[in-house]
Amino acid sequence: MCTGYLNLPEQTREFFTEDGWAKTGDIGYEDEDGYLFVVDRLKELIKDKAFQVAPATLEDILLRHDAIADVGVVGMPDVEAGELPRAYVVRKHQREVSAEEITKFVNGQVAPHMKLRGGVEFVTEIPRTASGKILRRSLRERARELAAKQASELK
Repeated sequence: MCTGYLNLPEQTREFFTEDGWAKTGDIGYEDEDGYLFVVDRLKELIKDKAFQVAPATLEDILLRHDAIADVGVVGMPDVEAGELPRAYVVRKHQREVSAEEITKFVNGQVAPHMKLRGGVEFVTEIPRTASGKILRRSLRERARELAAKQASELK
């Protein structure tokens, strides 16, 4: 049982709700049978086992590739790892590049937990807000649908 931060009562009060739940940053719900389901995250970090991956770090690397016009990175659900980094890529006009080439480009520059093990998918545009912020929720939903499809094909 977690009782809080050692010798840090203020942080402990901020971390727990009044009824004793820890504020992890995950968004979820409890069904009628008492099962808890995590469906989203307040922060944009990808959680790959015990590691945290910042999507912006991978996006920065990807945007250095001369064939990539735009990119969005999210976590793709994975039974063993929790999430795997997955890139949604917009190619520059009339530039050819394969998913394998992009994966190799990134994987040669990052730590093992940051590799694009969730894959690369080419899209015509990255969904953004009017101010230009990536709508990660749309990309995460797309990744969840693909993961569910892959899981059902394995059955």
